[in-house]
Amino acid sequence: MPKPYPREFREDVVRVARNREPGVPLRQIAADFGISETCLQNWVRQATVETGARPGATKAESDEARELRKRVRLLEQENEVLRRAAAYFAQAHLPKMTYPLVKELAIDGIPVAVTCRVLKLARQPYYRWLANPVTSADLVEAYRANALFDAHRDDPEFGHRLLADEARDVGEPMADRTAWRIASRNGWWSAFGKRKARGHGKKAGPPVHDDLVQREFVADAPNRLWLTDITEHRTAEGKLYLCAVKDVFSNKIVGYSIDSRMKSRLVVNAIDNAAALRGDVAGCVVHSDRGSQFRSRKAIRALARHRMIGSMGRVGAAGDNAAMESFFSLLQKNVLNRRAWATREDLRIAIVTWIERTYHRRRRQPRLGRLTPVEFETIMTKNLALAA
Repeated sequence: MPKPYPREFREDVVRVARNREPGVPLRQIAADFGISETCLQNWVRQATVETGARPGATKAESDEARELRKRVRLLEQENEVLRRAAAYFAQAHLPKMTYPLVKELAIDGIPVAVTCRVLKLARQPYYRWLANPVTSADLVEAYRANALFDAHRDDPEFGHRLLADEARDVGEPMADRTAWRIASRNGWWSAFGKRKARGHGKKAGPPVHDDLVQREFVADAPNRLWLTDITEHRTAEGKLYLCAVKDVFSNKIVGYSIDSRMKSRLVVNAIDNAAALRGDVAGCVVHSDRGSQFRSRKAIRALARHRMIGSMGRVGAAGDNAAMESFFSLLQKNVLNRRAWATREDLRIAIVTWIERTYHRRRRQPRLGRLTPVEFETIMTKNLALAA
């Protein structure tokens, strides 16, 4: 089953459909955004229901009904656990182990988490009882994590390289990169940092990721290297901010988020939207500058949640993210600077329409063999699948 489209993407498509020029059919709007006409009709119909223009169940009502059904199902499962447990423990010959009951209930469709919560059992010992072996790789990782944690506890100001040195001294050899991965996954950050500058002329903070790109903007497959950055533009209502995520393989904008405030949530939404649209993105390198939004804990946790790897360029080196800057330059010339924008809504519609309709499906690029990003990705994905 395909993953649902991000909410922000759906709202943008509905905005464009509602504000389309006379004579432009919904079929054309759906084709511009790469969705079916039926899907777009459903989105527009649901948006009409949400505004109260037509009768029907709103999303909030549907969510409430779904939560009630979920709660009823959970109560039924908990009641079944108690009933089966009473019968199970009433048997005189029954040994004192409770885990066989958990296994029987799991076979009958009762989740292990529900059974363990009702019977006040820990799940991990149950899974160990099922004889799921711990792999040697997991065991080595645990020993390394313990060594790094001990070193971090003793010297909180140490970075991952110094932590790796300390771990090697106690008999847990590992590469610096491995130490960084384990430390970043567990949030063991160095306590050392420069004093923040006050007033104007503030310097960018220390990077939370190494520069893994080194200006080599190449990728041999989708979801290997993404670039991201934030741009802004003024309207009569105030500034509008765009955070875009670009796949270096096809130059396609795989995700974006638009808001009136430049907070870390803008970056998190863009990453989440891109991951939702692309599917399996584990191991993908996401390269950015050292903006505070990209260095925030929320952004770091978003990368970890999708099992992606962060990368950051140097301070004041625009070339370290030149491929992303080139996209923003095109956006500036083709949309932002074309006229004065009265409202944020008008500018938002113009941005998403240009990205989805023009940049993705009509603008041919020399680097892609005079193909559009959508055409290039479609052809190359098939070739990669055949080669595999």
